[in-house]
Amino acid sequence: MGHVSGQSRYQATLYPEALDEVIAPDSPVRVIDAFVDSLDLRTLGFSKVEAEATGRPSYDPGDLLKLYLYGYLNQMRSSRRLEREAQRNVEVFWLINRLSPVFKTIADFRKDHPEAITGVCRSFIEFCRRQSVFGGEVLAIDGTKIAAVASRKKVITEAKLAERVAAVERKIAEYLMAMDEADAEEATPEPAKADVTAALAALKAQRIELQQQAEQLVREGLKQKVLTEPEAKLMRTPRGHQVGYNAQIAVDAKHDLIVAFDLTSDGNDLQQLHPMAQQGKAAVGADQLTAVADTGYSNGEHGKLCEQDGITAIVPRAETVNPKGKQYFCRDQFTYDREGDSWRCPAGEVLKLFKISHTQQKKEYRTQACPTCPLKSQCTKSARRVIVRSFHEDDREAMHQRAMADPTWMKLRRDVAEHPFGTIKWLMGVPRFLVRGLRKAKSELALIVLSYNLKRLLTIKNGPALLDALRPCTA
Repeated sequence: MGHVSGQSRYQATLYPEALDEVIAPDSPVRVIDAFVDSLDLRTLGFSKVEAEATGRPSYDPGDLLKLYLYGYLNQMRSSRRLEREAQRNVEVFWLINRLSPVFKTIADFRKDHPEAITGVCRSFIEFCRRQSVFGGEVLAIDGTKIAAVASRKKVITEAKLAERVAAVERKIAEYLMAMDEADAEEATPEPAKADVTAALAALKAQRIELQQQAEQLVREGLKQKVLTEPEAKLMRTPRGHQVGYNAQIAVDAKHDLIVAFDLTSDGNDLQQLHPMAQQGKAAVGADQLTAVADTGYSNGEHGKLCEQDGITAIVPRAETVNPKGKQYFCRDQFTYDREGDSWRCPAGEVLKLFKISHTQQKKEYRTQACPTCPLKSQCTKSARRVIVRSFHEDDREAMHQRAMADPTWMKLRRDVAEHPFGTIKWLMGVPRFLVRGLRKAKSELALIVLSYNLKRLLTIKNGPALLDALRPCTA
């Protein structure tokens, strides 16, 4: 018995009579097509929505947007890859009517419309809200570092620049010594002297450039700067340090849909709790909700702002440790007296308030008994132990106590917030942005978030149901 045989590639055929017959009724490309057709591209900020009366015809921004949404949904972010797909992929044939834009046109569209693309993602979140797929009761907030285009080699700091200047000066000294030796030897050929002179001039120019970069750091008040992408920062990650951005998301707990997102240059999450919770609350349209986050978001000031906006923040604080060493008492071993606004140390002495900083929003406490205390060797190696308390310590402790009262909150946070980032990085393939600058990188994050939400929504509601919901918008 022979194998299953197909049809000869040389056989003439009328199949398919219509390209639409090849695309399944529940295919995601139909949802992409209907969603983009439902958008007001002009209001979102896309250019060339209406064709010019004269000149070379331009591509419809809706077609290029559809191509990008299809690409990001299927792990294809490169403009060159999308160019190839437009020439061979049947689904792309159907989606953009057999158009074949070149990679430069595709790349320029993403580069030229960062705010508009971000607005498209927010429009899809609004569509999800109208479909009543948000619970609007609990949000899980999390962040992750995503690499930027720039390399670590392009990061400059005062210490690095000082090392480079020192190295250049050593080379200059070596070349000057070589020139002195060449002058002493009359037999040295003129071309060799010219080469040394040229190299010396290049080194001096490099030294001037490094000194100017150091002056620029001081003038701008920066500790570090990425030369090729100034908005990116060198950030600490579980695998070391990388130049990147901090991606933030707020996820609704009902169906794990992302309701808010942002991209920042902050190396930590300390200032992100209230902005993300507020943005998420507005997206789901709730009057009151609960926001859960990990220890990186433990900020008493933000906890107070959340409470004022009708958001109950549940955030544990990190375990208190003494930065001077494990052999010393940590702050948790001191007892705070709220009525007397003082602290009692393990030796029973009272630490009284001696300094208030309104700029840093903190109070500092100490006692005069430290020099003669028998436990001083276990407390501090300084002359006196100082305890610092934030103005917003009570709000920070309130968030912590909520988290400790019910451990299921932290389990819920892990289940809800960490899963989307896993899918996002899978969609990216290599978790690294392809465009430079915070605005453009944020628009790429928006495309990825939209792709994630679309995948989730197709699981929650099938394709035909979504098409029925989108048709009133396109009618």
